[in-house]
Amino acid sequence: MLLENMKMAFAALRANKMRSFLTMLGIIIGIGSVIAIVSIGDTMRKMFTDLYKDVGITQAIVQPGYWLEDVRQSDYFTMDDIEKLKEVFGENIEYIDSQPYVSGDVTIGRRKKNFNLNGVDYNYIDVQPVNIVYGRYLNEGDIKGRKQNAVMEIEAAKEMFGTEDAIGKTFRMTVYGNVLEFNIVGVYEKEMSPFQKLMMGAGNGTGEAFIPWTILTWPNDYFYSLRYFADTELSDAELKRVNDEIVSYIARSKGRTADDFYFTTAANEMGAVDSVLGGVSAAVGGIAAISLLVGGIGIMNIMLVSVTERTREIGTRKALGATTTDIMIQFLTESAVLSAVGGLIGVLLAVGIVSLGGLIFSLPVVVKPGVVLMAVGFSAMVGIFFGMYPAKKAAANDPIIALRYE
Repeated sequence: MLLENMKMAFAALRANKMRSFLTMLGIIIGIGSVIAIVSIGDTMRKMFTDLYKDVGITQAIVQPGYWLEDVRQSDYFTMDDIEKLKEVFGENIEYIDSQPYVSGDVTIGRRKKNFNLNGVDYNYIDVQPVNIVYGRYLNEGDIKGRKQNAVMEIEAAKEMFGTEDAIGKTFRMTVYGNVLEFNIVGVYEKEMSPFQKLMMGAGNGTGEAFIPWTILTWPNDYFYSLRYFADTELSDAELKRVNDEIVSYIARSKGRTADDFYFTTAANEMGAVDSVLGGVSAAVGGIAAISLLVGGIGIMNIMLVSVTERTREIGTRKALGATTTDIMIQFLTESAVLSAVGGLIGVLLAVGIVSLGGLIFSLPVVVKPGVVLMAVGFSAMVGIFFGMYPAKKAAANDPIIALRYE
C-alpha cells in the first residue's frame, strides 16, 4: 500500500514539474539555509577549538588583579617564585615562564622590519612544537647565560637575509632602551592553516623569533604575570583542581587572597568562544528555519489546489472501494514526498556550497550526518503536518458529489 502511494506521489510530481519545483522551493531554501548555517557554525567552532589546542589547551595566565589599588612590589613575581612553583607542582606543570615579548623594528644592514621577539625557556618546544629546519633550538645554556641568541621563523629569515639558512647571521633591535645584537642559532617552521595564520597574525608583515626569556626580565627580574602549561594528561576535573591549588598557593605566598589575582586559561577562553558561536549559530539557524514555515504553507496551498483538481479521481477511488483512510494516506504521502524531496535537494545544495567554500578557502568543513538526517526527516514532517488539512478535506469528499464534479 505504501509503495503504491509512493508511486502515485512521484507520478503527481512528474505531472506538474514546474508547480512541484516552485512548491518545494521554500523547503529547499529553508533546509539549505539551516544546514549551511549550522555547518558553518560547526566549522568555525572546530577551527577555534583547533586554534586553542594549537596554542595549548592547558595554558594558564596568573597576574595581580587589575582592580587592585594597593599593588605592592611583593605582588610581582620573581625567578624564586618560579623555582618554588616547579618544586611544589612539578608533576603537574610541564612549562612555566613570564610570557615576555617585545615588539619593534629589527635592523639588518639597511633593512628594517617589524618583529615580535618572544621570550621562551629552552623547553618551550615541548609544549609548542615547531620544526627546526636549520641549526638548533634555544638550550639551557642560552637561558641561564642570557645569551643574545635567537631562533627565527623561516619566512622572516628568507625575507630579511635572502636565504632560509640564516644560521650565524645577526640582527639588531632596541630592547628596553638598549640596542642588542642577536645571533641566529636556528630557523624554524610551523605548519598552520590559513585560519590559524589569520587569527595568530601570521603573514601580516611582522616577523617572529624566539629569544631567551631571561633577557626580557633583566635587570631586576621582577615580572607582572606568570604563564604555565599544565600536564596534558590531566582530566578536566584534575586540571581545575591543580589550577585552583596553584592560584591559592601564589596568593598565600604573596599575603593575598585568590580573589586578588586575575586568572584565565585557554580552556575557559575556548569554552566562552564555543558558547558564543554555538548561540549565534542556533539563533541564525532558527531565523533561517522560519522559511520552512513559508515552505509548509506553500505545500498546504498546492495540496488544496490538487484536491480540488482531483475531486473526480477521489470520487472514482471511493466508488471502487477506497476508504476514507486510504484517501487521506494518499494525500499525506504526496505532501510528505513533496517536502522530503525538497529537503533532500536543499541538503545537497547546502553541502555542495559549504564544501566548495571550504575548498576555496582551504578550510576543513564540518557537516554532521545527524544534522542532515534530522533536516530531511524534519522536512518530511513539515509536509505531513501541512498536508494534514488538505488530506482530511480530500478524504471527506462525498463520492457521489465527487463523481458529478466537472
